[in-house]
Amino acid sequence: MAYIGNTASTRFVANRAASVYSGNGSTVAFTLEEAVGSDEDILVSVDGVIQEPSVGYAVSSGTTLTFSAAPSSNSGNNIFVYYLSLAKGSVVHPSNVGLTATTGVFSSNATVAGTIAVTGTSTLTGVTALGNTGSTVKSEGGAVTTNIAQGLAKAWARIADENGSYLDSFNTASLTDSAVGKAVVVFTTAMSNANYSVSLAIGENFSEPNINSTSTANYEVWVFDEGASAYKDVTTHSSVLGDLA
Repeated sequence: MAYIGNTASTRFVANRAASVYSGNGSTVAFTLEEAVGSDEDILVSVDGVIQEPSVGYAVSSGTTLTFSAAPSSNSGNNIFVYYLSLAKGSVVHPSNVGLTATTGVFSSNATVAGTIAVTGTSTLTGVTALGNTGSTVKSEGGAVTTNIAQGLAKAWARIADENGSYLDSFNTASLTDSAVGKAVVVFTTAMSNANYSVSLAIGENFSEPNINSTSTANYEVWVFDEGASAYKDVTTHSSVLGDLA
């Protein structure tokens, strides 16, 4: 869209309007103080004479100004460079100024040293990594906050009755069918200690499920049939809450 006036600002910080240099009769290359995209993006004057872009000078790598002939030596500054248009660059927001936006997309990584407060709905897509202790969400009633990592199940398993194998599971490396009615669930990622909680249920009546033992590497499930006074293979469902290593 066309507009009247100066070129719209591309950064939050002030841009340099001009740079001055002193010729010595031998130096042809000078370093610009702002990056530009082409020869026509600057106006160059030497000893009061406007230089023709791409003929009297050229710009390379955005900041290297090279003259076709070395500017003459003169007392004081005799080379003036006026910036007409700057190359696109990163937008740098001043650290002491608050930033308010209605919408936006980060095309690369973003690091926030402080706290992000979200008052509306936050939608996360892709892989999102959360901190181990500081990631919290408000409770359903909004009165308290809940730690996300500690509220998640660290492992779960559904073990078949007929062959002692996983029907489905999470964070389980292997399963040891140690005896009738007994199985050891081995973690892929170990727990930080053995004082975690295991919830256990079975798919059959008249049997008594029990967590026989826990360690950082595994836990053992026992199922005893009181009616038959013997251990029995049944389908079990278990989930683990606690702290991963």
